[in-house]
Amino acid sequence: MSRIFYGIAGEGRGHAGRARALIEALRGRHEVTAYASGFALEMLAPLYAGTEVEVRALPRVAFHYDVAHRLDYPRTFFGNLPYLLRMNEHVDQIVRVMEREAPDLVITDFEPALPRAASKLGLPTLSVDHQHFLVTSDFTELPRDLRACAAFMGPFVKAFCPYRDELVVSSFFEAPLAPTDCLVTQVGVLMQPNVRSAVPERGDHFVAYLRRDASAAAIEALSHAPVRVHVYGLGVRPPRGQPDFFDTHPTRFIEDLATSRALVTTAGNQLVGEALWLGKPVLAVPEPGNFEQRINAYFLARSGAGRACELEELDGSVLRRFLADQDALLPAVRRARRDGVAAAVARVERRLAVAVAAPAR
Repeated sequence: MSRIFYGIAGEGRGHAGRARALIEALRGRHEVTAYASGFALEMLAPLYAGTEVEVRALPRVAFHYDVAHRLDYPRTFFGNLPYLLRMNEHVDQIVRVMEREAPDLVITDFEPALPRAASKLGLPTLSVDHQHFLVTSDFTELPRDLRACAAFMGPFVKAFCPYRDELVVSSFFEAPLAPTDCLVTQVGVLMQPNVRSAVPERGDHFVAYLRRDASAAAIEALSHAPVRVHVYGLGVRPPRGQPDFFDTHPTRFIEDLATSRALVTTAGNQLVGEALWLGKPVLAVPEPGNFEQRINAYFLARSGAGRACELEELDGSVLRRFLADQDALLPAVRRARRDGVAAAVARVERRLAVAVAAPAR
């Protein structure tokens, strides 16, 4: 049994869901210690309380949005500047723990401190995330504006979460690879056990997942939907027209999604992939200003398994057209089902085998 340290970014549910899927596949055969912040910490700490998987807290790195609910890159940078200025201090603290506990492998899901600490000690690392598709993909086929988005984001991704040994890129789509300076393995979305075990049915409602800073316009559009809408991500609120608002409990949310007609969501990779796995067409509405999500939405629409629109375009007529198209979308939805857990575990085991065979540190 090997010892694994696993760093998990805390912004959004995608990192936490992906990490949970991989941790569930690794626990029992390896000793896993998770480091998380934000939403990932809130989700994973209760799940693993009292188990052999220890979850340790990290300082939070958070996104910031402007008054138009657009991702604000300058505010995000300056809002996280205190953390960035103390990065060396955070890294040195983790180095001391690594020296004491001697992990055999460090995995990072877009968490920046653990791979830096591992690099200082010469420990093997494995990056398992979605964001590095912005670094590893050949975007020649993308429209010019999306190529510009990728070119803008790529250097930030590389600088924020550096990689050294190997990248595992988890996506609901498979983009052509560009030349890179390390090994890249493309896998599907990592499905959590409750997603795999869910029994899909076609109910009378659809599910909408929005962030807490979603605009009033998005909520107003959902109020004009032709069927009931179960809205997650905004907390419990009084019903407003067709929408009913629920807390995002991981188990109940997946059960509700499995019995829905479709999903309307921000264009996060993990949730889009989970919905496709459950046989649900997806209407992706990228967060304004979120370049990664705009590219995700492009690949979803190109696959034929869903539709995409900008937030300002979302209204009752768009929802009605999307729901009317469901039957036409289903063949592409079935073709898009991809579970990357087995392939990701294989890369973890391969990296561990190389580490064990290497000379003692």
